[in-house]
Amino acid sequence: MIPDVSKALSWLEAHPEALNGIQRGIERETLRVTPEGSIAETLHPEELGKALTHKWITTDFAEPLLEFITPVDKSIGHSLAFLRDLHRYTARQMHNERMWPLSMPCFIENEDKITLAQYGSSNVGRFKNLYREGLKNRYGALMQTIAGVHYNFSLPIEFWQAWAGVKDAESGKAQISDGYLRLIRNYYRFGWVIPYLFGASPAICGSFLKDRDTKLTFEKTAGGTYYLPYATSLRMSDLGYTNKSQSDLNITFNDLDSYVAGLKKAIYKPSEEFAALGVKKEGKYIQLNTNVLQIENELYAPIRPKRVPKGDESPSDALLRGGIEYIEVRALDINPFSAIGVDETQTRFLDLFLIWVCVS
Repeated sequence: MIPDVSKALSWLEAHPEALNGIQRGIERETLRVTPEGSIAETLHPEELGKALTHKWITTDFAEPLLEFITPVDKSIGHSLAFLRDLHRYTARQMHNERMWPLSMPCFIENEDKITLAQYGSSNVGRFKNLYREGLKNRYGALMQTIAGVHYNFSLPIEFWQAWAGVKDAESGKAQISDGYLRLIRNYYRFGWVIPYLFGASPAICGSFLKDRDTKLTFEKTAGGTYYLPYATSLRMSDLGYTNKSQSDLNITFNDLDSYVAGLKKAIYKPSEEFAALGVKKEGKYIQLNTNVLQIENELYAPIRPKRVPKGDESPSDALLRGGIEYIEVRALDINPFSAIGVDETQTRFLDLFLIWVCVS
């Protein structure tokens, strides 16, 4: 049953102050490529600072996979302007390289051309590098070069005071967490509308399909691009950023304790497939462990509950300590018609959609 939109609108009209102070953050990924359209084989430009410690410009899986991060902001205009400034600055430091404007990767001759992200010799840096080594050995480096936009969203305390009757964020953290989990459950019911409206990856380079088994019947252009005539987001399909080994984890969003328990269980659940790889090969570590998830961030999901960790806290321990602080939507393709990969129309729609699935 589809929730009654009129009831949600009536409540919002009666509580206009509840939406003042919505906070947002945007993360945009993009591959560095050569002018000919092949993946860049150069290291992260020194002019952009250290990928391990820079707050706004870093790398994701690979050295050529840039990630731009905006600070938390209450203004959509400010967030997009900040993201635009990050792109402008980066473009000036890239010499003769370009930013790939699509979610599905450019031409990649073979996976050996993909250099894992390097974070230095510190313990944290080595940990992050080994985690990526594990991702490469588990799922292949090609899948990890798929790029997207992540939208971080949180409702102000005034909303929760009006909606759930909480006094403040600390005493009302259980009710706030329940509200965000309600949002997530409804997102799983209606979130298909996001790739339906904003999906922008109906085609892939032939190099991405090499040696891949697929039941999809693609059409092919003269230039070697494969596409599905009615596809919206191949990035979100079985060919994209997915993990079949996680399909039976049964992680639920009924309440915060059960969600965290399911996540922690997955971290310690042995995997026969990954155990066959081993932890070491020829004396070199090739993954952090042989469990279904190396760490919590390996869980592939279109939406996640989040809280900023303190110190050495794990993401799940941060949730247990302070409750859900915000949610991260991960289903948005790179918008090829925007120089920064996302536009104001999309962000305003996401705001409205997330508010609706929260109050419905």
